[in-house]
Parts: sequence; C-alpha cells; structure tokens
Amino acid sequence: MTVEIPDTVLEQAGVSKAELLLKLALTLFSEDRLTLGQASKLAGIHQVEFQRALYANGIAIHYDESDFERDLESLGLEK
Repeated sequence: MTVEIPDTVLEQAGVSKAELLLKLALTLFSEDRLTLGQASKLAGIHQVEFQRALYANGIAIHYDESDFERDLESLGLEK
C-alpha cells in the first residue's frame, strides 16, 4: 500500500518523512500492533536503532518468543 502525504503537510507539521515513519512505527509498536522487527522495518532503521528510539520515547520493549518467530517468518528465515 502506498500513502502519499504532500510535502506541504510535512512542512506544516514540522516533520520529515523519516520522522513521520518513526513516529508511526513507535505508536504502532506501543499499541502492540507491530512487532519490534516490523516496526523497525516500517521506520526504515535497524532494530538496535529502533530500540534506542523506544528508550528515548519512554516506550518499554515487549518482545517474546512469538514476536521472535513472527520476525523470523517476516524476514523469510526459519527458526
């Protein structure tokens, strides 16, 4: 799916595309809608960098074995 947001809207909001994607990923992760791997992929950053962003925004990491298995599956890797 492609979502187009006019540059003027980003400018008015004072955010870049990267910042918007990170904010979206942080929100969806904090609501348990995305796993750590999915959220970091949405944000376009490495998982370690995403974990730093979680910490900086006061969001706890909730990552269990089922999250790990889903991440492996989404990456096309097997356990």
